[in-house]
Amino acid sequence: MDILFLGGSKFLGRAYVSQALRLGHRVTTFNRGASGADLPGAEAVRGDRTSAEDLARLVEGRRWDAVVDTSGQQPYDLGLAARVLRPHVGHYSFVSSIHAFADWGKVPLDEGSVLHDCPADTPPDQPMGNHLKAGCERALLAEFGAERSLILNCGLLVGPYESLGRLLWWLERIGQGGQVVAPGQPGRGIQLIDARDFAAFGLDLVERAEAGRYLTTAPVDSATMGELIDACVRATGSGAEPVWVDDSALLAAGVAPWTELPFWLPELPDFTAIYRGDTSRAVAAGLRCRPLAETVRDTWAWLAERGPSSEPYLQGTLPIGLPAEKEQVLLEAHG
Repeated sequence: MDILFLGGSKFLGRAYVSQALRLGHRVTTFNRGASGADLPGAEAVRGDRTSAEDLARLVEGRRWDAVVDTSGQQPYDLGLAARVLRPHVGHYSFVSSIHAFADWGKVPLDEGSVLHDCPADTPPDQPMGNHLKAGCERALLAEFGAERSLILNCGLLVGPYESLGRLLWWLERIGQGGQVVAPGQPGRGIQLIDARDFAAFGLDLVERAEAGRYLTTAPVDSATMGELIDACVRATGSGAEPVWVDDSALLAAGVAPWTELPFWLPELPDFTAIYRGDTSRAVAAGLRCRPLAETVRDTWAWLAERGPSSEPYLQGTLPIGLPAEKEQVLLEAHG
């Protein structure tokens, strides 16, 4: 197949391109060249997806069987790309987010859950927010229609080449050894999907020209927080000792959920269903997820090759990871 990737050099996009090349597809990537190196074997076209002129230059005299969009964030930009690409592409696959659902975290989700109220014609350059992915979905459907559109609502991605740094922070902290604050209860379920498994499933659907929506993450209770921490200890070989601290103590100490201790959210009403996304439709369609321990091991091996990051891990403007002084206070109280 001839496949166009909007993005294609960063984490999930890279995983898609790597898989497509491995399977012998002809790959074109379209990006600014600012987020990572191009993979050998792919045709790299430089341009900005928010520029009508750049998009017009991309499609001139060209046609692809499918486009995979891992970089769409704004409804206006998604609509622009879809409008320009429509005569040149047979099938459009968009990686949306589980955050596009209005009740994410509060109730279990499936493909029929209610989306945020964000219109397809939302003006450009909106402040980032979960609702925008829902607007992107509507913009795609307005241009390509339901029969040519594939929407994957992505859960939490982990694995080699991770760009955000949640799993990377855990590995690096546990790799230092000693006592480590572990959040909540070790038996609490989590849903983390390896980007390579997501890409393999997504590309398989593209090859079959599947349309519709799939909630795409690891199955419910496929792993626990304790298994994640234990996998990090084994992968790093550090002999680190987890010290489990319950939700109330963490909140009392001012620990910021999600960012200071990645993947942790206290059992409060708005968070009770964070890890309760129903993936049964995706599993029936062929989604297969490797054991989390394998992902952790491979990510640690990649980290060893990459070396220390020169930039802090951030979610938006918020630092990822528990400050050492805050961790020490907790360890003195609970260790």
